Amino acid sequence: MPLHPQAEAYVAQYPSDLGVDPATLDLAAIQEMRAQDGFATQRGPLTRLPFVRDESADGVPIRIYRADRGDDPLPVLVYFHGGGFVFGSVRRNDAFGRDLALRTGAVVVSAEYRLAPEHAFPAAAEDAWSVVRDVFARPAFYQSNGRVAVMGDSAGGNLAAVAAWQARDAGLTLAHQVLLYPVLDAAMDTPSYRTYAKGFGLDAAEMAWFLRQYGGDPLDPRLSPLRLASCSGLAPATVVTAECDVLCDEGERYGSRLAAAGVPVVTRRFGGAVHGFAGLPGLFDQAAEARELVAARLREAW
Repeated sequence: MPLHPQAEAYVAQYPSDLGVDPATLDLAAIQEMRAQDGFATQRGPLTRLPFVRDESADGVPIRIYRADRGDDPLPVLVYFHGGGFVFGSVRRNDAFGRDLALRTGAVVVSAEYRLAPEHAFPAAAEDAWSVVRDVFARPAFYQSNGRVAVMGDSAGGNLAAVAAWQARDAGLTLAHQVLLYPVLDAAMDTPSYRTYAKGFGLDAAEMAWFLRQYGGDPLDPRLSPLRLASCSGLAPATVVTAECDVLCDEGERYGSRLAAAGVPVVTRRFGGAVHGFAGLPGLFDQAAEARELVAARLREAW
């Protein structure tokens, strides 16, 4: 289907994610771009919550959100932001963390994992797993009732998927995994990479640059969860894809692999949408729809 009118307006103004030739970016330029956020007002309101606190999980900085004033144990949702393993932060995704706490009724733990190129593969994956392990190891600290889920968007979706299979292999039971337009295969050889290679927000060349900064073996399932030998026994999943996104096909292929392995999964493609739409409710009406789908699935899992 054609681009959603809001997506069409978006790519007319922002045809590429980085907005510059990636070859021109050195570390100083990357760090300068990290300090900026041209979409701050479009990320949603910073809803006031009774409990927002910065802590540490096994050495990884985290921000904890809780939407009620009680101290009863609740489910815990561990969230990993997007940004191509190079950009993004807890602060930049603060509005999303608050919104998730309100919608899901869970304690939300947002992870400040290390970024490339200063910290190459598998640093981000190691940090993500450290946070998930810590949530399981210290339920009282997190006010957890033992029901733990993971969630991430884009590169964060990669980290959530990796943490989900690491939890399975460690004998830890996750209640759910939510993957929003996730990075799941470093091969970058799907039809959607060709169809939406340029001019739809996240260019194929930009995604290749992101993966070069992060590094790693494309066949390593810590980088390419689609290469995982077996999906059997993984946590139930919700996979959200954007139709006009280079990452669309790999997300849907992963959903199909989960289903074939007997994992309960809902895979939902948002027609006419572009990469990153769920994080910008000020620009895309579909963001609210995607967030409510995710929240409903998580509430069912609790």
